[in-house]
Amino acid sequence: MNNYKKQPFIPAIQKTSTLVFLSLLSLVCFLIAINTRTINVSGSYEQKVQAAELMKKGMDVLKGSRMESGVFIDIENDPNETGLVGSPFSLITTDEGDLDSKLTTLDPNLSAGIVDLMVQLNLSSKDTVALLMTGSMPGANIAVLTACKALGIHPISITSVGASQWGANQVDFTWLDMEKILFENDLIPTKSIAASIGGRNDMGRLLSPAGRNIITDNIQYHDIPIIRKDRLAENIEHRMDIFSGIKKISNYKAVINVGGGVASLGTSFNLRLLPPGVVIRSDISNIGRPGGIEGVLSKFLNSNVPGLHILNIRPLTEQFKMPFAPIPIPEIGNGSLYADERYNILVAALCLLVVSGSVFSVGLHSKRKIKEHLLQHEPDSLL
Repeated sequence: MNNYKKQPFIPAIQKTSTLVFLSLLSLVCFLIAINTRTINVSGSYEQKVQAAELMKKGMDVLKGSRMESGVFIDIENDPNETGLVGSPFSLITTDEGDLDSKLTTLDPNLSAGIVDLMVQLNLSSKDTVALLMTGSMPGANIAVLTACKALGIHPISITSVGASQWGANQVDFTWLDMEKILFENDLIPTKSIAASIGGRNDMGRLLSPAGRNIITDNIQYHDIPIIRKDRLAENIEHRMDIFSGIKKISNYKAVINVGGGVASLGTSFNLRLLPPGVVIRSDISNIGRPGGIEGVLSKFLNSNVPGLHILNIRPLTEQFKMPFAPIPIPEIGNGSLYADERYNILVAALCLLVVSGSVFSVGLHSKRKIKEHLLQHEPDSLL
């Protein structure tokens, strides 16, 4: 009997020991690759943390003010006990509102998200922006103003006082009241320089006379000019006159809209098609409505002033990778807004190279040995 029959030839690639070794090597390389990650800290990390902490402090100050007034928190509709969730109805309630969206805007990390958007627009210290607000989302208002404070940006603000459900719709605690407290505590850079009733046509349509009177009295109490013309278009032009009286429109670094104020958005384009976040002139060019009234936001955009649109909160939080209506409120500084954790591409590539190189080497070695064996082997005659 020849040697081949005593010890059959088996190429390395078919040996159990080789296959076990390659399997173990692959497993080790996989574990190394999946457990080796890099953390890319946001370039605006410090400003984001500062903005979020300012917002948290502002919310605490406002809550304390409400508690001093003997107001009880509605835990069912305000599960995080912020004290800043309004009621389903009041004399200054202008429209329906989404409670989950209002709860989401009361997450201080939203202010960090606004910083992120402002960085995308290359806004920096001492830049001047036009800011359009309503009473509907006080949390989003606070987020924008504290983001401005953290970045050293100067906002010129005009407010529509009326508010939708769950917003700043308490007759004794409007947005102007909140704003005053925040400004006096040095938590926001500026207060509104003018205000309107808001609501339908920006003139409080569908509000009762008592509701309109409450708002106008509140504006007078805060000693700021009231915007109250006979037509929506005139109210919009009044706002533009105020902004242009301070600075030429094209010299504003950005326009920021918070909420769905009709004077801010107008009726010249389909609001549902306007994406939240950064918006530019081209974003409104394809969603126009013939015969509509152009709002303040689109007037700025058409002057080539870039904008931020803070509405449609769910898709906005998806941009930031933030939870929607979180309970409890997440901690400041956590999440991809602040630092992005990723797999280490270099380590993964090296592991892939080691595994594929090992398999290729074993295959090449086996092919060479098989070729040598076929050249040297002389099978016994079958006869």
